[in-house]
Amino acid sequence: MRVATFNVNSIRIRLHCLERLAAEAAPDVICLQETKVPDADFPYAEAERLGYPHVAVRGEKSYNGVAVLSKQPFEAEERWDWWGKSDSRHLKLLFPDAFELHVFYVPSGGPDPDPEKNPKFAHKLGFLDEMTAWARDDRVADRKVAILGDFNVAPLETDVWNHKKIKRQVGHTPLESEKMATLLDAGGFVDVGRHFVPPEEFLFTWWGYRHPQSFQKNYGWRLDHLWITPPLARHLQGHEVLASARAWERPSDHVPVWMDLK
Repeated sequence: MRVATFNVNSIRIRLHCLERLAAEAAPDVICLQETKVPDADFPYAEAERLGYPHVAVRGEKSYNGVAVLSKQPFEAEERWDWWGKSDSRHLKLLFPDAFELHVFYVPSGGPDPDPEKNPKFAHKLGFLDEMTAWARDDRVADRKVAILGDFNVAPLETDVWNHKKIKRQVGHTPLESEKMATLLDAGGFVDVGRHFVPPEEFLFTWWGYRHPQSFQKNYGWRLDHLWITPPLARHLQGHEVLASARAWERPSDHVPVWMDLK
């Protein structure tokens, strides 16, 4: 099974990117973030045309939103709220005789890395804390679980193009990196990207829009993650970041990332 995650930054604008991902990588499951569309307006027909008849969505107009497109049936769809907000940032699905899948869109946190001054950053930290408590208290390490999506944190020095320049920016602060490490430990997770790419090597999944040559100059961050528990990690075969997608026509600022499970 090939499972992909992709922050599309508006599904209706980026349908051509979804079509290209389906054609070039043929994932069995595609998890989307920032769909930015109410459930009723999600392009279900287009998903089915691309070979994904089984769709779960949780969206809202213009903001946030997550979705899962699958070639095979799933069951037990659930929507959980985090940090007291029902803002379309999580879906849980169960694939029979396979694994439990959680797709997340963690809050970006705003521009100021001070939770006392910036409620958006406080929201992000609280969200990560609740994910950690769930992973620990629900003992996810004992069963086949995958959590993936846009976590909006680049935790390692090599997850950004210039650690010294960026270390005080939201998304790469020491506090956020610490919380990601705590979450990783709480669930006993395997960081799939770093399982295949050593921590001393650069690995990016996002190149921002602000700098017009961010992709050409490789000013990247690793914000998109796939984490799996040890029982599922035994089935891990491969991983890829489709960096070339950042050069597609009207691209998202994120690129697709996937893992292969046998």
